[in-house]
Amino acid sequence: MKKAAGIILKTVLPLALGVYLIWFFFDSMTPEVRKYFYKALQDADYFWVFLSLLLSFLALLSRAYRWKYLLEPLGYKTSLWNRYHAIMIGYIVNLTIPRAGEASRAGMLYRSDGVPFSKSFGTILAERVFDLVMLFLVALLASVIGTGDFWKIKGLIEANFSSDPESAVKLQWIKWGIIGLVALAFAIVFLIGKIRNKMLGFAKGLFVGGISVFKTRHPFSFIGHTLFIWILYVVYFAICFFALPETSEVPPTGILLAFLAGSLGITLTNGGIGVFPLVVGLVVDYYLKDQYGDQAWGIGCALGAIIWSSQTLLIIILGALSFFLLPKNYSKDGKI
Repeated sequence: MKKAAGIILKTVLPLALGVYLIWFFFDSMTPEVRKYFYKALQDADYFWVFLSLLLSFLALLSRAYRWKYLLEPLGYKTSLWNRYHAIMIGYIVNLTIPRAGEASRAGMLYRSDGVPFSKSFGTILAERVFDLVMLFLVALLASVIGTGDFWKIKGLIEANFSSDPESAVKLQWIKWGIIGLVALAFAIVFLIGKIRNKMLGFAKGLFVGGISVFKTRHPFSFIGHTLFIWILYVVYFAICFFALPETSEVPPTGILLAFLAGSLGITLTNGGIGVFPLVVGLVVDYYLKDQYGDQAWGIGCALGAIIWSSQTLLIIILGALSFFLLPKNYSKDGKI
């Protein structure tokens, strides 16, 4: 029963929310706006989308390369392609079970290179801290260069989501369900000594992996790759705006705010299903409304759908390939 409840909270509810938002996404369009939406999809120049996918793949390789700087201080030498395959499998798992991809990624690297799960998982958490810092810097930059627009768009997004009581209730269930499961896990750990000892050992491995960022022999390379990855994120998102003649007129501030909205939207549902096109569409609509009227909403949603579907398809294809290509056995001589 508890396991089923956990599956529902982690998988079914976010997925249901995403499916609901897809319905809301189309239901909110008038027939006229829907016509603009499909026309934009047909008329888009997909060369820019293809180029964005190439840059996205480059960012994934850079992320795989960066991971070695956190694993080396722990004494493990790993293959670049094994790290890449583990990352891609983690991404594809995240499409079904939010935030479960990190655990899958650590498990895959243990399977291929023998790095203990707790230690590699700790390095992944350390990476997440730096990624959150970069997202915060993007948000800070967006709020500084487009102060007025930033707060107006934030209000628009909140109004669109808070006006729907059903989605708000689902989000609250997800939040409190996760809190409850965490509290239950801590209760079990402290009540059962054997499990407690195992968990303490796991926590120690997490700590060792987490502080590996301070022990890396190449701190500037790690930071350089982090900056490179996030620059590519913004660039491959931005160049998709050239796929449509109307969205190519959106100013850099608007592109940055759309990127920020999409990044935050991904955290709400499995891989951003339903949310990503909606929030990107809201930002584009804000900037094009005066010039294109109701057409702006259809154009913005089309662009959001193009970016989301192309990136998701890339993850599915590359992740599926990685499932087959990642070695299942590791050499125990993997220590540096």
